[in-house]
Amino acid sequence: MTITQLKYVLAVAEHQNFTKAAEKTFVTQPTLSMQIQKLEDELDIQIFDRSKKPIELTEVGKKLVQQARNIVNESERIQDIVDQQKGYIGGEFKLGVIPTVMPTLLPMFLNNFIKKYPKVKLKIEELHTEAIIERLNDGHLDAAIAATPLENDNIKERVLYYEPFVGYIPQNHRLHNNTKIDVSDLDIDDMLLLEDGHCFRDGIINLCKTQKSYEEDHFQLESGSFETLIKLSNEGLGMTLLPYLHTLDIKASENQNLRHFNEPTPAREVSLIYHKSELKMQIIDALKNSIMGVVKGAIAFHNVKIISPISK
Repeated sequence: MTITQLKYVLAVAEHQNFTKAAEKTFVTQPTLSMQIQKLEDELDIQIFDRSKKPIELTEVGKKLVQQARNIVNESERIQDIVDQQKGYIGGEFKLGVIPTVMPTLLPMFLNNFIKKYPKVKLKIEELHTEAIIERLNDGHLDAAIAATPLENDNIKERVLYYEPFVGYIPQNHRLHNNTKIDVSDLDIDDMLLLEDGHCFRDGIINLCKTQKSYEEDHFQLESGSFETLIKLSNEGLGMTLLPYLHTLDIKASENQNLRHFNEPTPAREVSLIYHKSELKMQIIDALKNSIMGVVKGAIAFHNVKIISPISK
């Protein structure tokens, strides 16, 4: 049994196809098939049911894949230890970022990070929280930036910042004349939200749950972007809440519609998260320091008293 054979097994389990798995592992399909067959012969089991289309894991194959993933991760830790000992910060690093953070945070730190760590090959993907957790667990992401806490035993979290919520309240709305707002002012019935699947949406629902009962039937209008929510709000269809960093890029003509909360301010916790195996920690540390360095100055409210962070 070799680490290479286990990597081939994991590739076939992921892609459910020998040819695709061979392409992803940069070997010929006959070579990959032969190595997996050798492993099956050695263990005297069948890992894959080749009669199914697409190929499926057998029951024992499912258990083997779980253990193979742990073994491969631990084998990669050896190179990781060597890199850390040498002080080397480089190589491929796969980072997931939730959609409500990607457009505002990425431009703030990415250029400086790339210049400071030119040997790191970042591969960044925008993903919802559920997909991020799945990919961290199966090894397809090295780390991610997401709203926390997640309360997942396999995931470690390092807080980057607390981002206050800001009300976007158009003219003719009942709260427009307020210079500041309170959580108790919020009414779920006139709140425009992101579509289902966004953790920021869930945070607002949780915030509003404390004020009145919530039913799915109340929601008639949801969108996939803050820009759309702002436009709909300007049309008089309701108010919305925005993450603070998003308000920094808002049009000057729309600034008059922003309303900050009285203290304690509702906020979300944004963290750098990674698998408990703690691989590539030198890059994770570098990312954390780079992000915290720019965000600390950007969030004007980092010293105000906030409500306990709103999770998903």
